[in-house]
Amino acid sequence: MTQRIAIVGGGVSGLTAALRLRQALGPDAHIDLFEAGERLGGVLHTTSVGGQTVDVGAEAFIVRRPEAVDLVRELGLADRVVSPTTRRPAVWSQGRLHPLPTPALMGIPATAESVAGLVDPTDLAHIVSEADRPWPWVAGANPSVGELVAERFGASVVARSVDPMLGGVYSSLAGDIGLRESVPALASRLDAGAPSLSAAVADITATSTAGGPVFGTLVGGYRVLLDALATAAAVEPRQCAFVRRLTSCPGGWTLDVGGDESADYDGVVLAIPAWRAGDLLRDAVPDLATPLRAVQRASSVVVSIALEPGTPLPENSGVLVATGDTLRAKAFTFSSQKWSHLSAPDRPVSVRASFGRFGAPVPDDCIEEGVDTRIRAEALEDLDEVCRAAGIVPPSTRVKDVVVQRWTNGLPVYAPGHLEAMTDVLRRRPSRLVLAGSSYSGVGVPACIGRAGRAAADLLADLA
Repeated sequence: MTQRIAIVGGGVSGLTAALRLRQALGPDAHIDLFEAGERLGGVLHTTSVGGQTVDVGAEAFIVRRPEAVDLVRELGLADRVVSPTTRRPAVWSQGRLHPLPTPALMGIPATAESVAGLVDPTDLAHIVSEADRPWPWVAGANPSVGELVAERFGASVVARSVDPMLGGVYSSLAGDIGLRESVPALASRLDAGAPSLSAAVADITATSTAGGPVFGTLVGGYRVLLDALATAAAVEPRQCAFVRRLTSCPGGWTLDVGGDESADYDGVVLAIPAWRAGDLLRDAVPDLATPLRAVQRASSVVVSIALEPGTPLPENSGVLVATGDTLRAKAFTFSSQKWSHLSAPDRPVSVRASFGRFGAPVPDDCIEEGVDTRIRAEALEDLDEVCRAAGIVPPSTRVKDVVVQRWTNGLPVYAPGHLEAMTDVLRRRPSRLVLAGSSYSGVGVPACIGRAGRAAADLLADLA
């Protein structure tokens, strides 16, 4: 009999699951993909700013993980993958630019020298003496990254080195992010008996043998990947299709969509944020819905700026902003300097500014009328300040275009214990219903692709 599958969510996770299910079930399988929004992609979105195609959501993926690289090759897109230029980001702190600390592990310094000039002198001394102080680590402990680093190295190390690094990945401060959730290699080294935090970080950074670039992106943006996935999966997504309810039925699940439309399916993939999955499962599987709905979220805003061709910027790939400093933006990416395919004498200079994080969301227009106008102004004012500090003419008079992209659902907060809770959720899922997305195994694109593949495999096992 022809299998009927429903996929809720049209981001990279839902599309990847659709591809894997199509490959396994064949062309006759009936696969419906429901996307509540007006477009596919979720937090991946490619658009035109100033006549140049740029990503205004996630813009890169880790190439040292295999999932995204392998999928791109499978789809015949390997020739579109490009690496960053040799420029490095800087850290903005106390009114000036500082080199990005190195060697370091997600901003946690391996030596005091790597953050000299960036952090307070008392904290430099704290780092130097850390290995000689009592080390009360308990195997299996899971403090927040901020809690651990502040206690061992000092608060200024967290604010000026760790927060800027982690904030760009998780839209949360280090104090809100679990050690095992964000730096599992460090947690493992500490559990294995490292005598101090300094020793563990130094050991990891010294023994890291991976060469080549860490990140990559696609010429043409993530739209290229999304389009290729939809084509290869042979699905015709239904956009603006909001799934209201999910109930069990003999041999599968019933989905209610929109008004009074409902349909039965042999299997369902929920490739949506955990809190949304929890809402759908509130009646059908309340014990599973509770931990899913408890996952907190971090929202953010990207301001994509197109400057006139030839506009000078600091000689960096971007700027990470220390917590509690004068700038309102939390980071800048100088996209035309980070990615060579976006750089040409006749092309606009692309810059993106990021705002908002967990606990400090950017309000929407319903709460603050004209907020997008304010955010545009703050992005340009902050960019001018960074450029003045670097001895460069402020670029705000050379603006061609500005696009504000709001991410209200944003990212799940990977608080201490989050992975353990989600592992338990996945273990207790009901038959023929699987979960995918950034809430379960990591927020990056490779992690989402990997989770989607495992979800599809689990569903196929249920259907066998």
